[in-house]
Amino acid sequence: PTPTTRLHLARVTMAALSSTVSISSAKALAPKAAKRAVAVKAAARADSNNESRYGACWPGRAEVPSDVPALGNGNVKKISLLGSTGSIGTQTLDIAEENPDKFEIVALSAGKNLDVLAEQIKKFKPKMVSISDGADLEKLREMIKDMDGPAPELLYGEEGMIEVARHKDVDSTVTGIVGCAGLPPTVAAIEAGKNICLANKETLIAGGPAIVPLAVKHGVKILPADSEHSAIFQCIQGLPENALRRIILTASGGAFRDVPYEEMLRCAKEDPAFLQKKATTHPNWDMGAKITCDSATLMNKALEVIEAHYLYGTSYDNIDVVIHPQSIIHSMVETADSSVLAQLGWPDMRLPILYTMSWPERVECSEVTWPRLDFVKMGDLTFREPDVEKYPSLTMGYAAGRTGGTMTGVFSAANEQAVAMFLDKKIGYFDIYKTIEMAMEAHKNDLILDPTLDDIVASDLWARAHVKDLVESGACKELVAV
Repeated sequence: PTPTTRLHLARVTMAALSSTVSISSAKALAPKAAKRAVAVKAAARADSNNESRYGACWPGRAEVPSDVPALGNGNVKKISLLGSTGSIGTQTLDIAEENPDKFEIVALSAGKNLDVLAEQIKKFKPKMVSISDGADLEKLREMIKDMDGPAPELLYGEEGMIEVARHKDVDSTVTGIVGCAGLPPTVAAIEAGKNICLANKETLIAGGPAIVPLAVKHGVKILPADSEHSAIFQCIQGLPENALRRIILTASGGAFRDVPYEEMLRCAKEDPAFLQKKATTHPNWDMGAKITCDSATLMNKALEVIEAHYLYGTSYDNIDVVIHPQSIIHSMVETADSSVLAQLGWPDMRLPILYTMSWPERVECSEVTWPRLDFVKMGDLTFREPDVEKYPSLTMGYAAGRTGGTMTGVFSAANEQAVAMFLDKKIGYFDIYKTIEMAMEAHKNDLILDPTLDDIVASDLWARAHVKDLVESGACKELVAV
C-alpha cells in the first residue's frame, strides 16, 4: 500500500461511523466515492485514539531466552488443550503424537463430541478431562472404562475447563475453543503462570484490554497460533529494541478479489444469489462457511489488524494489509533500516501451532508429513492494494481498534451475528457491513475503556442481540438470495 493509503486506513476512528454513507441500503447501492473521500478526511481529523492504553504482549521484539533446555532426551513440555475435538485440537494432538519425546498431553477439555474425545483419552491418557455438560459424565466414564492405565479425573462446565487450563503440572495451555467461552480459562491459565498457545481470537480482539495487562503482570508469554501472527512473531525473533517499524499482514483477497466492486453492487440488486454463493466459495482452499465469508469481506484481516496491535504494540499507523493471492508469504515486518523480513511456507496451520508449543525451539519435522517449500513449484508471488471501497471492514476495523475498550469485541461479535444471518439468507451481502457499522455507532455511548471480563462478555452478547434486532426491525433493505 502507498503511504497515502496507509494513512487512509490507519487514521480512521470512530468518527467514520457517524460520517460515512450507508453501505448497503437499496437506495445506496451505487458508488459514492466523493462522499466517502469526505468521510475519510473527517475520520483522519478525529481524536478518538486509545491505542497506547493497554500495552502489548511482545512490544516490538521477541527476546529469546537463553536458558531453556532442548526438548527431547527427557525434557518434555506438558500441555493442556482446550477444545480437543475441534480443528485446532486435533492438529495439536497430531503434533503431540508425532513428537512423544517432546510433548505430553496432561489435560483436555471438549464439548459434546464424546466419541472422538473417548478415543483421545485412550490414546493420550491425560490426567484430567472436562466436558461441557455434566449429564454426559457417566456416559463418557462408561466409554473409557476399558482404557489402559488409570482413568483421568472427569470434570464439566466452565469450572472444569478452568481446572484443565491451570492444571498444576502444565507448562503451556493451547486455547482452541471458539468465542468468549475461552476467556475465563485463559485468565485462569495466565494467573497460574502458564504460557498461552493462542488459537482463540476473542482472547485479544475482545479481551485485549483485560488480557494483555494481565499477561504482562504475570510474565506469561502469549504465543500466536494463527499463520499471520505466527509469521510476524517468527520475523521479530531477536530484533533489537525499536527495530520494528511496520507490520504487513497478507490476505488472500477471498472470493471477491477479482470481482469489480461495481459488479458486486449490480449483483446486490439484480442477482443476490450470486453474492451468496460466491461469498462462501474460497478461491484457494476449502474452509467452513463462516471463515470463508470473513475472508470474502476481508473481516478476517480487519480482526487480525486489531490482534496484531495487542500482540506487538505497533501503532495502527504502521499496520498494513496487502492482498497476496498465492498465500505463500504469511506476513512480513519492516525494520527501522527499511529491510523487510517475511515468513514463507505452504499454507498449513500445523506449523504455527507447532511453533507455539515448541518455542523458542524448532522441532525437526518429517518431509513426508511436512512438505518443504519448493520455490520452483511455488511460482510467482504477486501483491495488490486492498480496495477499501470493496472492503469497508478494514476501515471499521482500524476505527474499532483505535477506539479500544469494548468496541473491538462489539465489532467482532456484530460480525459473527451478521454473517450468521447472511448465511441464513436473512440479510444481503452488503448488509453485513451495514449492521456492523450500526452496532458500533450504537455502542459509542456505552463504551467501556477499561472493561472487566464481565463487561467484555456483556458487550459481546449485546452486539449479537443488537444486530438481530436491527435485522428483525427491517433496518436492512438489501435484496437477499432466495
